[in-house]
Amino acid sequence: MAEANAKTGLDELAAEVDAGTLAREGAPGAHPGFDRLVRIIWRLRQPDGCPWDRAQTHASIRKNMIEEAYEAADAIDEESDTHLAEELGDVLMQVLLHAQMGADEGSFTIDDVIGGLNEKLLRRHPHVFGEGAARTEREALASWEAVKDLEREAASAAEPEAKKPGLLDSVPHSFPSLMQCQKISKRAARAGFDWPSVAAVWEKVAEEKAELDAEEPGSEAWADEFGDLLFSLVNVARWEGVDAEGALERANAKFRRRWASLEAKLVEEGLELADVSTARLNEIWDSVKDHEVELR
Repeated sequence: MAEANAKTGLDELAAEVDAGTLAREGAPGAHPGFDRLVRIIWRLRQPDGCPWDRAQTHASIRKNMIEEAYEAADAIDEESDTHLAEELGDVLMQVLLHAQMGADEGSFTIDDVIGGLNEKLLRRHPHVFGEGAARTEREALASWEAVKDLEREAASAAEPEAKKPGLLDSVPHSFPSLMQCQKISKRAARAGFDWPSVAAVWEKVAEEKAELDAEEPGSEAWADEFGDLLFSLVNVARWEGVDAEGALERANAKFRRRWASLEAKLVEEGLELADVSTARLNEIWDSVKDHEVELR
């Protein structure tokens, strides 16, 4: 009963908020193209629709969702509005396909997806739609996390006999390992499990490096210690306010850029990569780096 009342309250709040939002100049209106897209996806899954689309399951296109999200991220990095609009369409297609599969199975529909998101956004923005206050980005994020904590507590109270979710259970295992590391270490730190200072984290890095050196290179134990070393370095980044995933992305981009310059230099000299010595490659690499420094 309490859950039903809470949902009714959120529905009423959503209607009230939407009415006020629609009254604002420039507020988005109806999107008939969205309904048309929902119907197109529905049609593809019909008995006389597309054999490929009809054969898919949540599991069979799981990787597609991940790939499309990464391609959208690449479009953002390219700063190409046209490409980004296209890739976001591909991401949306994945959402609609999964929603249609849910509808076909009788488990959920696109309306459930949208309704759940509406409710979540209202709940987690009390500083916009409620009595809360957040004047800065940091305060807004703290408010969001506080509401999430309350949601977890409410879920546990609603099912007292159920196994209580662990602190890290909601961090997706499908995240890239570096991203998982950032998420789980941040959660543990919020719970009070953390080093007293960044200097202490660097001491942990040194400790893990010593343990790595004590193992046989290339062995399973060496690989385990290498993972521990990486985990510690990610925590250094967290303490310093650096996004480790983003930092590694920039390092990869830098290496790609410099390697492309190295290859261009080889073409200028009429050389093939396979015929160039390591010493010569290092010379060209250093010249590329020096040139980048000069251009800064």
